[in-house]
Amino acid sequence: MAKRPKIAVTTRLELATNRFYLARDYTEAIAAFGGTPLMVSLIPEGDYIASVLDGVDGVLLPGSDSDVDPLLYGQEPHPRLGPVVMEKDATDLLVLAEAEKRNLPVFAICFGMQSLNVSRGGTLIQDIGSQFDGCLKHEQGIPRDRVSHTITIEKGTRLFQLSGKAAQVRVNSHHHQAVAMVGNNLKAAAYAADGVVECIQDARSGRYVVGVQWHPELSWKTDTLSRRLFQDFVKTVLKQNINKS
Repeated sequence: MAKRPKIAVTTRLELATNRFYLARDYTEAIAAFGGTPLMVSLIPEGDYIASVLDGVDGVLLPGSDSDVDPLLYGQEPHPRLGPVVMEKDATDLLVLAEAEKRNLPVFAICFGMQSLNVSRGGTLIQDIGSQFDGCLKHEQGIPRDRVSHTITIEKGTRLFQLSGKAAQVRVNSHHHQAVAMVGNNLKAAAYAADGVVECIQDARSGRYVVGVQWHPELSWKTDTLSRRLFQDFVKTVLKQNINKS
């Protein structure tokens, strides 16, 4: 029996109580597909992050109820910018830098995808509703697992293969920010009908880095593409870990 790969998942910080926390859906999905999730405290120190990733085979960057600090991509704060958690931004960026150095597979979800894009020199739309003409409703509310809008998938991408080569699928949506300029060594893999980037992937061969703007951890039990995203990620982590042995 293959050894379960260890996957680091960064946490959140609840400012009012000063507690690290994480919604259970992320770790439950990783465990369901054969991975062992390890939660990473938001301690933005290089030695700490390096030591955590020494025993890790992959990285999952989850969503967050905060926004990426726009100063990190050269912009001043928009009036509708949400709360910024410096420890979250700094820790995610350190984790991404270590993952890049070690060629660890990365799966980034919602805020995680935005953080990934910023780490590669990309920029964000700070508030879709006020900055993006003709936009869809990207904050659907409850029920959170309901697939609420359509995305169009680029042919030849990893997402296209996982979708069963479907040109369009429907996804859930819980965000008010989005990727603007795509970062270095990344390419857009899917778009919403209004043009908002819904998926990015590493443009280099031999690198597994995938970001999605929706929340497959909420719908993997009922939605085929969400399930395949987690299966593919954990399978890739396991395969890469075996090849290192």
